[in-house]
Amino acid sequence: MSAGINAGILELARLGRLSAVSCLVQGPALSEQVSLLALLPVDIGLHLNFTEAFVRGQFCFSLPRLISACYLQQLPKSLITATIDSQLDGFETRFGRPPDFIDGHQHVHQLPLIREQLLECIAQRYPTRSLWLRSTQTARHLTVDRGKRLKARIIACLGARTMRRLADAQGLPMNRHLLGVYGFSASPEEYRRMLMSWFVDAADGDLLMCHPASAIEAGDPIGQQRIRELSVFADSRFPYWIEQHRLTISRLSRAA
Repeated sequence: MSAGINAGILELARLGRLSAVSCLVQGPALSEQVSLLALLPVDIGLHLNFTEAFVRGQFCFSLPRLISACYLQQLPKSLITATIDSQLDGFETRFGRPPDFIDGHQHVHQLPLIREQLLECIAQRYPTRSLWLRSTQTARHLTVDRGKRLKARIIACLGARTMRRLADAQGLPMNRHLLGVYGFSASPEEYRRMLMSWFVDAADGDLLMCHPASAIEAGDPIGQQRIRELSVFADSRFPYWIEQHRLTISRLSRAA
């Protein structure tokens, strides 16, 4: 999405704080960083986009409108398939290979219509490749406050259970639970406390998402929070926090 986001991601990947990086192939700042990202020991995936307009003529809905259209079965399957294939083509052109995983910007990959067409595209394009998909299923014993649990559960209710059932039927691995959901409003210390809560909740196969950046892009509604997240993940104490909670940062492609 921006050079500042790229820089924050690359910094954390070099520090060994990330195991996976999602790429918006339509974004204006990806191409210049492909070679650097490809050298790092992380899974590289497609961040499937239906809600951000980056190029002229691109199919794009606001998130509420997209959710409504998907649940009311008002999107042509051919349009969804063309959008998915176009972004997979873009990924393969830039990286010279298929993605290690696929997730969705604003979790759109799990919505009705989109998830079915996505799984069909995967089956047709990569019949012998077991890439992984992101599950939004919540952990059962969350230690974070009720408001943050509610947001996580709403996201999961939009398609986590059906997405897992369909992925299982196709033999595609997924993370067990998704951690890291909150309202994008927290001081560095508040975010650090949330991170410790997610570490307590974390179990084998869980995925914790983050949104770091080293600079704020004009018009980015969560730009300041990206800076705060980076400051916590880049903290020199981070390895101690991981060790303290008996966690290991691992690539899901290898675990799967």
